[in-house]
Amino acid sequence: MAQTVNVGELTLPQLELLKGQLDQEVEFLSSSIAQLKVVQTKYVEAKDCLNVLNKSNEGKDLLVPLTSSMYVPGKLSDVERVLIDVGTGYYVEKTADDARDFFKRKIDFLTKQMEKIQPALQEKHAMKQAVVEMMSQKIQQLTALGAVQGAATKV
Repeated sequence: MAQTVNVGELTLPQLELLKGQLDQEVEFLSSSIAQLKVVQTKYVEAKDCLNVLNKSNEGKDLLVPLTSSMYVPGKLSDVERVLIDVGTGYYVEKTADDARDFFKRKIDFLTKQMEKIQPALQEKHAMKQAVVEMMSQKIQQLTALGAVQGAATKV
């Protein structure tokens, strides 16, 4: 259970620790969203690639990637079925329409996950901003106090 802390009651070192923790949380949430976007982009690209699978392209020449920079010539012999990588080295054969549905479900799922994370990220950003403002106020207070004490010592 989370407890509420009034940042005005915290000391400057405590605020620095809190800011560091919030920085880590913001970084984690931001990288999570970035990773989800990368995966989502792959699914969108895969779904878009299914558009070339039509009868007019059957039998046409194409390049089959062996690595990211090496290809071999091939022919598109079956435009009805595809193999889909479902993770951890497993592939499933599906019709092109079933593959489209699969990719749409994955894209929608990832979109929902990003929508769940986004409010938490915004909340952490707001909390971090409040901590930074409070730190700035405390530093100004300490600076003013030091100037007053310095003036008092000279008198």
